Amino acid sequence: MHGLFGRLIAGGAAYQASSVVSAALALVTLPLYTRALSRADFGVAETLLTFIILVSILLRFGLGEAFVRFYSQTPHDERDRLARTTTAAVLLTTTATALLAAALAGPLSSLILGFEDAGLMRIAIFGLWAFTNLEIAYALLRVDERRRLYVAASLCNVVLSVALTVTLVVALDQGARGYLAGNYVASGVVLLGLWWSLRTRIGLPTSGHGFPLGPLLRFGVPTVPADATVFALNVIDRAYLLRAQSAAAAGLFALSVKLATAVILAVRGFQLAWPPLAYSIGDDREAGRFYAAVTTWYVVVTGFVVAGLTLLGRWLVRLLAAPQYFEAHEALPWVALGWAMYGLFLVLVTIGGRVGVTTRTFPAALAGVLVNVLALVVLVEPLGIAGAGIALVIAHAVMLVVLHLLTRRLFAVPFEWRRLAHAVVLLTGVSVAGELALPEAGVDGFVTRAVALALLALLFAATRFVRPAEWTGLRGLLRRRPAAGAEQP
Repeated sequence: MHGLFGRLIAGGAAYQASSVVSAALALVTLPLYTRALSRADFGVAETLLTFIILVSILLRFGLGEAFVRFYSQTPHDERDRLARTTTAAVLLTTTATALLAAALAGPLSSLILGFEDAGLMRIAIFGLWAFTNLEIAYALLRVDERRRLYVAASLCNVVLSVALTVTLVVALDQGARGYLAGNYVASGVVLLGLWWSLRTRIGLPTSGHGFPLGPLLRFGVPTVPADATVFALNVIDRAYLLRAQSAAAAGLFALSVKLATAVILAVRGFQLAWPPLAYSIGDDREAGRFYAAVTTWYVVVTGFVVAGLTLLGRWLVRLLAAPQYFEAHEALPWVALGWAMYGLFLVLVTIGGRVGVTTRTFPAALAGVLVNVLALVVLVEPLGIAGAGIALVIAHAVMLVVLHLLTRRLFAVPFEWRRLAHAVVLLTGVSVAGELALPEAGVDGFVTRAVALALLALLFAATRFVRPAEWTGLRGLLRRRPAAGAEQP
């Protein structure tokens, strides 16, 4: 069990190394961006960024997920064929889509944004092509656990993106166009570099020698409606705020997402490292125990981060954003909690994927989206961006409940319900009490809230949440040499 935790932590750390650097650079550059971009420009650009990811999910047809799932089951001498088939299918699909969308860029921008800007839309279309193909290239590195190359490529992407974006937005005053172009020109450059490094696995398979596409699509396509529907939550809130409130409101909400970076990093690292490891455990009983333990500790770790953002979010916004963005703190705790809940959803998705059932995620995701839309309509008008954040949390709660009911009989996971309740009571109690009772400004407010956060850790120790065996395992993991940068054959 401890070895599995070590692999999960090492994989998550490697896959998120670039994101950690990106987050650090974002914290440094955020004051620049929020002073160079109006709230409306920021809202428009971030709405398009989330739209790109949503469409990318559709264009991949679940092939990335299927590739990861099939790779470990495929003989070594067939894996290059599997990789070429997957990359070629995605490349052809994205290229054809990009060419068609570029021809219709004007009407598409009116449909998505409410105004016509064909140039901005074409930048987003190029971003869609580059991002989608880069995700597949990264998947090739993940399945072989080639962490060193993954880290190098992703770090290059981050550094180049930041340099280009600062130049275009701050120095050249290119607004939303510069913000988008800075991100995706860098992705295109890194993609070409990875294609060269992985050239034996990239390209069209020779006639009659490709890996059968049918099994990949049969596994992957059923995951697309669920994946797209789940991610649609990130598009719907900003799109609704943009249309029902203003582009400035969408910009404030987008900034709250940026400031929830710590939670998002944890979730994305978990998202990348978890499926290959979860599927690789052969013994069902061991897998069930491991899934349960991961769930418990995921709640504790992300819960601490959400508590910190709840108690100290106002000071974070003041530190990192221009004064006109201060209202973003209203949505910050809710956005962070929503992202944390998404990680739990991934655990339940893996349960179905382990037994080859990928169709039960969609009903849960659809229920969440419908509830999200209803909650946005009800809550945004009286509560503004905080209402959008609350709607996100409600949607994820519904998704978790529905998916658990649909998957609990597929594969038995002995979730530690008592410990989960223990953790949630402590985390919620301290966060809510601190938010209601402690000062909201000044040095005294910051200090008392920081003390409350420290007391939360002491409460976990005082109530004996951590088991002796877990302390032993933690000490063992800390004594091991870091494996995050290791290159696997």
